[in-house]
Amino acid sequence: MVEAKAAGKVPAIMVQGTGSNVGKSLIVAGLCRLFANRGLNVRPFKPQNMSNNAAVTADGGEIGRAQALQAMGCRVPLSVHMNPVLLKPETDTGAQVIVQGKRHGTMRAREYGKQKAELLPKVMESFSINASGVDLVIVEGAGSPAEINLRSGDIANMGFAEAADLPVILCADIDRGGVIASVVGTCAVLEEKERQRIKGFFINRFRGDPSLFDEGLREIEQRTGWQGLGVVPWFADAAKLPAEDALGLADGFGDGGLKIVVPVISRIANFDDLDPLRLEPGVTLELVQPGTPLPGDADVVLLPGSKSTVGDLAFFRRQGWDIDLKAHHRRGGHILGVCGGYQMLGKVISDPDGIEGSPGTVEGLGYLDVETILTADKSTVAARATHVASGAPVSGYEIHVGRTSGPDCTNPMMRLDDGRSDGAVSADGRVYGTYIHGLFTDDAFRTAYLNAFGVRSDLSYDQDIDRILDDLAGHLDSVLDVEAILKIARGAA
Repeated sequence: MVEAKAAGKVPAIMVQGTGSNVGKSLIVAGLCRLFANRGLNVRPFKPQNMSNNAAVTADGGEIGRAQALQAMGCRVPLSVHMNPVLLKPETDTGAQVIVQGKRHGTMRAREYGKQKAELLPKVMESFSINASGVDLVIVEGAGSPAEINLRSGDIANMGFAEAADLPVILCADIDRGGVIASVVGTCAVLEEKERQRIKGFFINRFRGDPSLFDEGLREIEQRTGWQGLGVVPWFADAAKLPAEDALGLADGFGDGGLKIVVPVISRIANFDDLDPLRLEPGVTLELVQPGTPLPGDADVVLLPGSKSTVGDLAFFRRQGWDIDLKAHHRRGGHILGVCGGYQMLGKVISDPDGIEGSPGTVEGLGYLDVETILTADKSTVAARATHVASGAPVSGYEIHVGRTSGPDCTNPMMRLDDGRSDGAVSADGRVYGTYIHGLFTDDAFRTAYLNAFGVRSDLSYDQDIDRILDDLAGHLDSVLDVEAILKIARGAA
């Protein structure tokens, strides 16, 4: 096992939360940009993440999308060592386990709970590599350390903080209510040595005048002995940054003339493909929740990526969306499938080895004359291509299992720079699919795609995200005791 103290010599601090979805990921991204703007060489780190929103590193590994945003905050390339363990849920009780960027296997929750401690050496190795030669590492916890029923073998919160000997600051979300109880309650259930490891706390997502919570801060300080580091007011532009959790998906965005509809399937994956469309003023992006029909006035129905294509195809049909999609196509509407959505649009999906469950073959939606065979081999690579219809360059990434072939593949959606073809287009030109994720992030492709529907795009997406990160950094700098956070990270507090 790698010696934790070696990595611990680098100033580092861990941001844990009073619960899931309290804003840890964006706070870490903002702190990364804040300290990078001060000239520090900063790195993000999350020992264990759970998300079907993954990013692909230059060497073909997978990490959580939140760590990709945090790396952007640091202005550094992605590395598998920023998120050594990534859990990608495939069912309600099981997940694919990614270790240092590569598929490690599929485990049920109880099985993983018994084996997660065995991954600590890999986690510590990645932490040491990630921390080498830098000025500061900002670590994000997962869920909450108050989940003491999960403490045995923990590598995500206090178990990792203890192994790496890191100080902790606690993030609490006032927007969900009961914030004093959530912080004080966390203190109450932790062991004394864990309470001592927490050096401070801050309150996130405050609406209104933050000074109104001054007494609340004092109460928490008195009841916990932890230092109050500030109150972070609501940051509206946070909604424009890539979301990690499908819980963050709202029902709709914008009121433009082009209506793009996305059915929210049960194992939706890499839904950050949609993020640039949310910011386009000429687009209305509507996310259709289960139990709700696909609207009849859609211009485009976009079938997103899925972590369980066969299961989500059955889920799609249970909602009656297959009937709605048929009516949409009959009215002259367009259909775009990305990755798992592309596979669903074909005639057949075969899973001979039981990659997604029981071996077998299922009938696809039949809009593309292609067939998919699911295989154990997983493709995780950066992709550069040309959109055949417009000639626009496309840069994105592939992250999928399975091979797709058939007559419509001779009319591909993309031609990759390495000479391969990608995707397929139907004979009528209104149904098309691709394996390339992130295609709408590319300004050139998105502009060309929207122009085909008469929508003008002036958005520079990456520049916009970069600006928002700077704004978030300035926002945090103005309300948090940043010097105290640095002192904690350097062991001086």
